[in-house]
Amino acid sequence: MASIPRVPIGSSTLPLLGFGTAVFPFAASETMKESILHAIKLGYRHIDAASVYNSEQPLGEAITEALGLGLIKSREELFVTSKLWCSDAHPHLVLPALSKTLKNLGLEYLDLYLVHFPVSLKPGSYVVPFDKTELLPMDFKSVWEAMEVCHSLGLAKSIGVSNFSCKKLQDLLATAKIPPAVNQVEMSPRWQQKKLREFCKGKNIHVTAYSPLGGRGTVWGTNEVLGSKILQEIAQAKGKTVAQICLRWVLEQGASVVVKSFNEERIKENMEILDWELSSEESQKIDQLEQQKGFPGDMFVWEEGPYKSIEEFWDGEI
Repeated sequence: MASIPRVPIGSSTLPLLGFGTAVFPFAASETMKESILHAIKLGYRHIDAASVYNSEQPLGEAITEALGLGLIKSREELFVTSKLWCSDAHPHLVLPALSKTLKNLGLEYLDLYLVHFPVSLKPGSYVVPFDKTELLPMDFKSVWEAMEVCHSLGLAKSIGVSNFSCKKLQDLLATAKIPPAVNQVEMSPRWQQKKLREFCKGKNIHVTAYSPLGGRGTVWGTNEVLGSKILQEIAQAKGKTVAQICLRWVLEQGASVVVKSFNEERIKENMEILDWELSSEESQKIDQLEQQKGFPGDMFVWEEGPYKSIEEFWDGEI
């Protein structure tokens, strides 16, 4: 398999194609561990985890096995991302949460640590869905300062955010000593995030796409991406799968992407996007697709919570 190209972020380099580990409902499994191991064997080097996914322990086990089998020579070959869950998004809990994540993984550091969502929950709960009475406003400045401490201690080589709008990024940048290296957001041909990508480019924040295929298998997942007639026509003409067209499109926008599949054939297919390009005509057709956000974020919206509407949660970027 071809080597996956990398992009510089902070002091390290991020592989443009990553392997996702979010499975709904969130649960660790032997299948997850074996799939991660298979992905490493094929050449994936960025593995994207999160404390709330319950995927850190299986990832840690897969890394240990990969080293033992000689699939990688050292941990340094991998780029490992994990995320701070909302119930730990309190200044005094950030460092303990990262310490627990590293213990779960059996690692000494993360390559990238992300604030999962721009909202906090009452401490102690890692259950999704959660009771909306647990929703709390996030103290962005103090939480980010704690993330900066994680970086300065060498426990996270880079720090970033996920699901942040332009406005929330702007607010964060106003007080941050270390700007976020990455914003991981939903992005696909049907939700192209042009405004956000332009903003991030201007601030030197790298965009990583999640749910590039429409989030099928999630509670909110849609078939609007894989079921798109235009994308199907492009795929057929090119002798590719619709998934490959979507993943290639993301890379051609200058973003990186994480994609989850535990099917061995699809894990392989998803990697086969590096040695061909979309034509300008094909890119133009994709550019003109009707836009429709997949993940609504309604679980973070409550009339008595910090965000009273979906519009408020995304700052109108819907």
